[in-house]
Amino acid sequence: MFSEEQYSEMAEQLQRVRKEIGKFIVGQDEAIEYTLYSILADGHALLEGLPGMGKTMLIRTISSVLDLSFSRIQFTPDLMPADITGTNIIQRTERGSQQFVFQPGPIFNQMVLADEINRATPKTQSALLEAMGEKTVTILGDTKPMAKPFFVLATQNPIEMEGTYPLPEAQMDRFLCKILVPYPRKDELMEIMKRTTGSQDIQLQKVMNTERLIIAQQMVKEVLVADEMLEYAADLVMATHPKGEDALPFVKQYIMYGSGPRGLQSIIKLAKARAVFNGRFHVALADIKAVAKPALRHRLLLNYEGEATGKTTDDLIEEILHHIQQGVSA
Repeated sequence: MFSEEQYSEMAEQLQRVRKEIGKFIVGQDEAIEYTLYSILADGHALLEGLPGMGKTMLIRTISSVLDLSFSRIQFTPDLMPADITGTNIIQRTERGSQQFVFQPGPIFNQMVLADEINRATPKTQSALLEAMGEKTVTILGDTKPMAKPFFVLATQNPIEMEGTYPLPEAQMDRFLCKILVPYPRKDELMEIMKRTTGSQDIQLQKVMNTERLIIAQQMVKEVLVADEMLEYAADLVMATHPKGEDALPFVKQYIMYGSGPRGLQSIIKLAKARAVFNGRFHVALADIKAVAKPALRHRLLLNYEGEATGKTTDDLIEEILHHIQQGVSA
């Protein structure tokens, strides 16, 4: 069990990580923080935003500050599963004979950026499923472990849907959270221009290493969750089901399918990570409310009426948060 002082020290180090990332990435506070929460919770994240919003640069910057090995996979329609996982190649030995040698693919890194994941075929997308869920890859019957720690951070654009392959529900559910990367404000846009079009060269410092990150992940697991907090989170997830006994009218009207058990797991994991990030070893009500949208927005499936009226899953989660009351203090 970690002490209160250790949680405070870890929070200070994580705040330094956040500050170091901010030296290079302008704005995007929510995207940065929820990506860090996902990493602390040992989960994978899906980032969605318009082209040029800095999604790729954000992930590359985080990997540098955390001192993690990094690889980027550009997903295209002709990408094959072996391009991700690697394959056996024939190699000549010193004695002149030939043997099969495994050539690892880019998936064998600690932080893997799956860029524009919805541009690859479902067969190629599914090559990530085992690695994301089981932390292993099986090639020709041989199971190989992934690096530790291991994260898949995927990006996709909400536009240019022509020629894309929407992620199947099973793969969407593997992502701990879905993070929206918004368009920058005017002042942020001006600061981006100053940093990217001038002669200033920003050198990032490595604030955390692998060993320290693994300790942080262990601290997240040991964060305390009171029964009333767990019950409140469970009520939120149950409220997303349109066929539930006490389903809210707007849920019945606009939602086709609600969140599965992984939605509740994601809320609790992200809430614990947020607590550690803020130097606490217990989950508060504010933590659960703050992480509800990233944890659930990609797990709700709208029906025809919901899509036709322009409703978003964020709108519906916000309404659910207003309706689900809990007699505990934040």
